[in-house]
Amino acid sequence: MAQTWLISGPPGCGKTTWMLNSLKSHQGPRGYLRLPGISTAGLEQADDGGIDLSYLQDQISDLIDLSNTAQASEAQEQQLNLVELSQFQPPATSGLGGVDSSVIQQLEGLGLRLDRALHFGQDEDLPKEDTLEFSRLEAWSLPLEGSVWDPNSLSSFWFELVNGAYGDVYRAKALMNLPDGRSFFCNWMVSQGGSQFLPLESVAAPDGRPKRCSRLSVQGKALDGSGIQTTIADCLLSDEVLELHQEPQRQQAELTQAL
Repeated sequence: MAQTWLISGPPGCGKTTWMLNSLKSHQGPRGYLRLPGISTAGLEQADDGGIDLSYLQDQISDLIDLSNTAQASEAQEQQLNLVELSQFQPPATSGLGGVDSSVIQQLEGLGLRLDRALHFGQDEDLPKEDTLEFSRLEAWSLPLEGSVWDPNSLSSFWFELVNGAYGDVYRAKALMNLPDGRSFFCNWMVSQGGSQFLPLESVAAPDGRPKRCSRLSVQGKALDGSGIQTTIADCLLSDEVLELHQEPQRQQAELTQAL
């Protein structure tokens, strides 16, 4: 019988990392769902745009997307479903009794019934070191599908972003494409010592622009969205420059196949 757990907590507390490790260690079928976060006055939820799901599916190739009602309804024996929810304030009570009714309704619409609910900073089974309290938080995001970054420009931009060049950034995550076909999950939280740059397992073929999720999501205060967007435009490769990178890759692949 399938088990469905709700994992909630404030932005950047480590929900996705904890879920990745838990799903990897589970021996049976595995499912994942990210629900829209619960916003409160002055606290905006970030538009994830599929970043977490894309990263998790890259790391776990058979991960079931529970937002697909057909897949969600076909639960298998020993299946573990983890549902992620960004929630600024801890529930009034721990366990299933503290889950918001709107969350229950969303899950019921997908044919899912909760068996357990855990909240970062409240439940002992979850780590607490990165659990922060926010009094005000803005959110800004930018879709980047098909975009490919100049590697040096990406490094410079990310350093500027997390060090206050575009406002006080508390949380930033992204999936970014590079011209060699790799994609990186970029992750930063103000409570951490530095950024994570985690390469995806999948590599895009050197044949035009990659067709996979790519997005930037930022949370903080006094965010300069137009400044971020202007800088990004200067960091991305044109079709002509991208082709200069990809043509040698195709030639090398053809040579390798011929040997």
